Amino acid sequence: MTLLVKNAYSLISKRGLAQATSATTTAAKSTTPRLKTFKIYRWNPDKPTEKPELKAYQVDLNNCGPMILDALLKIKNEQDTTLTFRRSCREGICGSCAMNIGGRNTLACLCKIDQDESKQTKIYPLPHMYIVKDLVPDLTNFYQQYKSIQPYLQRKDYPADGKEVLQSIEDRKKLDGLYECILCACCSTSCPSYWWNQEEYLGPAVLMQAYRWLVDSRDQATKMRQDMLQNSMSLYRCHTIMNCTKTCPKGLNPGRSIAEIKKQLAL
Repeated sequence: MTLLVKNAYSLISKRGLAQATSATTTAAKSTTPRLKTFKIYRWNPDKPTEKPELKAYQVDLNNCGPMILDALLKIKNEQDTTLTFRRSCREGICGSCAMNIGGRNTLACLCKIDQDESKQTKIYPLPHMYIVKDLVPDLTNFYQQYKSIQPYLQRKDYPADGKEVLQSIEDRKKLDGLYECILCACCSTSCPSYWWNQEEYLGPAVLMQAYRWLVDSRDQATKMRQDMLQNSMSLYRCHTIMNCTKTCPKGLNPGRSIAEIKKQLAL
């Protein structure tokens, strides 16, 4: 009986020693800085004679959140308060922090930091847009195009009883994959046709919103909406290369919406 007790105490001691060693090793790892380099596009309109540059910053991943936006906030708060970028909700809802990260348009709040410290991460503003400062693009034209499609319910008459306009479950399902668009402009600024013709071509984001109203059973302005798109530039600059669908941070399919609009106009 005494031998069994001694063996039990010996086993417990070994386990405790192993756990203590593991905890010490983990603590040592956490105190060792894991410095990762972020190269960020910088341009100041107050100094127009100075060319844009990629400025390098190092961030200790041990003391930083998991997302690119966490790194940007840490750099701005602790290293360079002049760094300028948009952000708001931090949950992939507002679309404010859209930028080009590692060669892809996405939202900084949804893009995870590559934990490999040996790899640099390059961050640019959305491509082929006029830049206000640093990572902030000028979206004036983008929002004017959105306004031009009249993105609101239009009817000639309403229910006589004064109640809401009803919609069947089947018709409501047609809006799934359309209404979730947050107008971050990731898709439009990934489209070569939009780069070349953004003064006249509406682009994937706006066209998907146009389709959202074309397919809404409650809207009665279908003919007017179709006539607005029936020209050589607003819609037909799309060549279906699907960059828009690949880059959408919300997993939507603007390319399909554009194809559906073309089908409607053809029929």
